[in-house]
Amino acid sequence: SRRCGLAAGRSYSGGGAYPSVSLTCPLPGVPKAVFAAAEGRERFETRVTVLESGLRVASQNKFGQFCTVGLLVNSGSRHEAKYLSGISHFLEKLAFSSTAQFGSKDEILLTLEKHGGICDCQASRDTIMYAVSADARGLDTVVNLLADVALQPRLSDEEIEMTRMAIRFELEDLNMRPDPEPLLTEMIHAAAYRDNTVGLNRFCPVENTDKIDREVLHSYLRNYYTPDRMVLAGVGIEHEQLVECAKKHLLGAEPVWGSGQTKDVDRSVAQYTGGIVKVEKDMSDVSLGPTPIPELTHIMIGLESCSFLEEDFIPFAVLNMMMGGGGSFSAGGPGKGMFTRLYLNVLNRHHWMYNATSYHHSYEDTGLLCIHASADPKQVREMVEIITREFILMAGAVGEVELERAKTQLKSMLMMNLESRPVIFEDVGRQVLATNTRKLPHELCALINQVKSTDIKRVVTKMLHKKPAVAALGDLTDLPTYEHIQAALSSKDGRLPRVYRLFR
Repeated sequence: SRRCGLAAGRSYSGGGAYPSVSLTCPLPGVPKAVFAAAEGRERFETRVTVLESGLRVASQNKFGQFCTVGLLVNSGSRHEAKYLSGISHFLEKLAFSSTAQFGSKDEILLTLEKHGGICDCQASRDTIMYAVSADARGLDTVVNLLADVALQPRLSDEEIEMTRMAIRFELEDLNMRPDPEPLLTEMIHAAAYRDNTVGLNRFCPVENTDKIDREVLHSYLRNYYTPDRMVLAGVGIEHEQLVECAKKHLLGAEPVWGSGQTKDVDRSVAQYTGGIVKVEKDMSDVSLGPTPIPELTHIMIGLESCSFLEEDFIPFAVLNMMMGGGGSFSAGGPGKGMFTRLYLNVLNRHHWMYNATSYHHSYEDTGLLCIHASADPKQVREMVEIITREFILMAGAVGEVELERAKTQLKSMLMMNLESRPVIFEDVGRQVLATNTRKLPHELCALINQVKSTDIKRVVTKMLHKKPAVAALGDLTDLPTYEHIQAALSSKDGRLPRVYRLFR
């Protein structure tokens, strides 16, 4: 027998002859192929419709059988100044429990299962998000479910008690984790925005778990769960269909807590204060076992950047990517960020540093650029000097190669993340909630391309004039004082004052 693809005329085992046909010419008698083509860029734009109640409906087209639809509310821990801290944490845990239509969480999950659906709720400092991914043909059921979960929760005594137990367990787990990142993030925000807005605790304090009940929750929901503070966002469905579902299930819907006049809405603007939050903690038994994690002291130093609504947000995002960093045992090449400054200048030069990572938190009215570093408690002073020096060096010369690498990596990360439908959904919802519109990926990439080294220097110079925010966790015996850290950031080389080094 002969294999397919040999020269024309060769025999198969069947004995027939294969005709001589060119692979570059159309086959005779076969209709001309019509290929699918994009119908212009407008097909991929985010469409927004505002209903009579003030509710915004936003959608993004995306091919596929499944869709992601959710309700985003302008409500979070930053709005709890007039309430007990921890309400948003409770609402996150209580989401997708029993409602007016559904007797239990199991009923909700069974309803979603019919459409291959899953659900989730996430609360942050400024937003709470109820989301469902399911077959697009079940859109009406999904929107009906979201409306019921957000506006008609039963909040039974049994559910609230179970939530109290879950939150207590989560708080204990948070303090026992080897990775201190969530704790440090809370601490740096508390230091940077002392007792206001985004500086308020995202997690419910233990002492408040028994104080939060249905009455407290209803009082909060009455003020913040109003249509003008909500966005119904969807990815993978037709806009007109989503608008119709919103009108059917959300327009004029009466919440279970009533529709009284809102009176305690907190519209405070974030006030950056700077400062230090220290937590002395024995980290020697964080991870026991045959290969325990070394005892480390963790430091996070931050400075105010800008909100995501300002033009400087893009240069700050590029700067954060340029700093990069990670753990001392990370492996990989340029795509992993091994050529970022915190790798080249810190981790590669100081073998005793276990971690050096840059983070950029940005909100509607402020932002925070910070560096997290970890090392042995005996080397805290050197670690602080090294990190403050990196902040000072940000204002120096920026190499063309490292700038282009950071811009390329930022664009790559942006486009890669936006391959995921749930990520597109969150991006659509958050942007429309904050600005009533959405910048598309190609617009963001164009803005990234425009960033120059002078832009980086300009935003860093402005940032370095602010007081630092410092979070410290672990054995803090050798930690420099806040005044010394502030003085080091004000110096030309980031070094701690000489008096400290000699007489500490």
